[in-house]
Amino acid sequence: MSLLEIKNATLKFGGVVAVNNLSFSVEEGEVYAIVGPNGAGKSTAFNLISRFYEPFAGSFTFDGNNLLDRDADQVADLGIARTFQNIELFEHATVLQNLLVGRHRHRKTTMLEELFFTPRVQREEKRHREAVEEVIDFLDLQPFRNKMIAGLPYGVRKVVELGRALASQPRLLLLDEPASGLSVEETQDMRWWIDDIRKQMGITVLMVEHDMGLVSGVSDRVLALADGAKLAEGTPAEVQANPAVIEAYLGAGAV
Repeated sequence: MSLLEIKNATLKFGGVVAVNNLSFSVEEGEVYAIVGPNGAGKSTAFNLISRFYEPFAGSFTFDGNNLLDRDADQVADLGIARTFQNIELFEHATVLQNLLVGRHRHRKTTMLEELFFTPRVQREEKRHREAVEEVIDFLDLQPFRNKMIAGLPYGVRKVVELGRALASQPRLLLLDEPASGLSVEETQDMRWWIDDIRKQMGITVLMVEHDMGLVSGVSDRVLALADGAKLAEGTPAEVQANPAVIEAYLGAGAV
């Protein structure tokens, strides 16, 4: 069984079909990329998996669990974490505090225990802090640990959001355009981190991305979309050479 299975997913906004009878699966331990021109339905597919949108039709299964039985705030408990196309961080909190937010799903103490800061709460806090420090070391965020998000460069914020997702210790990591707005050097760093996230942490990665250099460098398989429907699926080389994909990106004259 695949870790994530999407079958015949359809989403309509009024008369506009944003996702059209889309089916694909993601195997455990792979990096799977979704590509396509603007408006192809890539981020919309992510929002369906995250339960931000309710599909018109289709099935969504993660590790044998029906995602449609879960609300958006329950998806993380299954082991799914994500980043966003537009960075979503707490601007007036530190990097460390933002990463600790990612530990929320692992909290097991009660509100009363939290109020009196019992020994159990103290042990939990130590465990969460240790997990976050591992992420800080992994992403080389040590110089920014106690700095406010509001004063950080865009590229660092992008890494912090990745760190918050990793702090939740997911089985599936959804990356929505991880290289968007990054410099060449920062994109190369992102490539290494995605590779290490899969190899060292054992986390399956599903990403939406426009940078085909990054896609080719880290992905095992690629799904190309256009107008919410599947154009092609295969290795990065196979998808880039597909005539339908070339036409969608560059026009019929380029085929």
